Amino acid sequence: MKNKLFFGLLIIMACSNAKKVQKSPLELVPPLREVLGVEFDKQGHRGCRGLMPENTVAAMIHALGFGVTTLEMDVVITKDKQVVLSHEPWMNAWITTKPDGSFIKPAEAKQYNIYRMTFEEVKKYDVGLKPHPLFSGQMKRKAYKPLLQEVFDSVRQYMMMARRPPPFFNIEIKSLPAGDDVFHPKPAAFVELVMAVIKEKQMEDYAIIQSFDFRVLQYVHKKYPAIKTAMLIKNTDKRSVDVQIRDLGFTPTIYSPAYQQVNKKMIAKCRSLQIKIIPWTVNTKAEIEKLKQMGVDGIITDYPDLFF
Repeated sequence: MKNKLFFGLLIIMACSNAKKVQKSPLELVPPLREVLGVEFDKQGHRGCRGLMPENTVAAMIHALGFGVTTLEMDVVITKDKQVVLSHEPWMNAWITTKPDGSFIKPAEAKQYNIYRMTFEEVKKYDVGLKPHPLFSGQMKRKAYKPLLQEVFDSVRQYMMMARRPPPFFNIEIKSLPAGDDVFHPKPAAFVELVMAVIKEKQMEDYAIIQSFDFRVLQYVHKKYPAIKTAMLIKNTDKRSVDVQIRDLGFTPTIYSPAYQQVNKKMIAKCRSLQIKIIPWTVNTKAEIEKLKQMGVDGIITDYPDLFF
């Protein structure tokens, strides 16, 4: 029934646009939740970090095979102002192989500052072959840190071939005040670089900007109020939801706490504020089911295969 509805809507929309300027295929597919409705948002953390090398094109495509509705990822900025997927603004010693085949030592990782490297330099470092100490079941394959635009293009192609509506992209902007102009641009410049890619690829309806850095979210809300925002909350943050939102200065689309913090009172508060609550990072079937029973709106997990 859902498939019939989806393709029926595509036909109607295509006909209504026949006499207008031709639009891209993604423009003819309204956001997933608006068309079909999603009872539960399945988010693949860094693609599917438990199964494939994190924040790579392969991880994103593999996660889509498990029916995720949102791809979660992290972005940093290179010396030549390119938006690249990476959890840290440097080469993580756990996952990185140098161009000469040797490994980066933990003590020297921050010396490999991506903000001081061009994208062509970044591409020379492999992030898919080294065994991950925390994810022994992760499939290994040669990979590099991709551009955000590469991820958009690859996902678009995959979903069109699969004849499925596109997912959302939950994009974390990795910044801290202490890292400004050292490991990343200041929030305004950082957001503008990310938004330039989102706008170029016509992904405004599918993009969510998330961050622990409230400065980032405040800038997005002020400059791009139509873009969805997700407020990330660390498990060390003991402020109430009311205080956190007061400090943020506006009501975000999504409240995203560490899953250990979630309780029924928190969920009720988010309901009263009409905020979606989607905790991170939940990596057992039991915890996923427990949180679903409690009433969360979605889950971020390293193992999207657990959704089955």
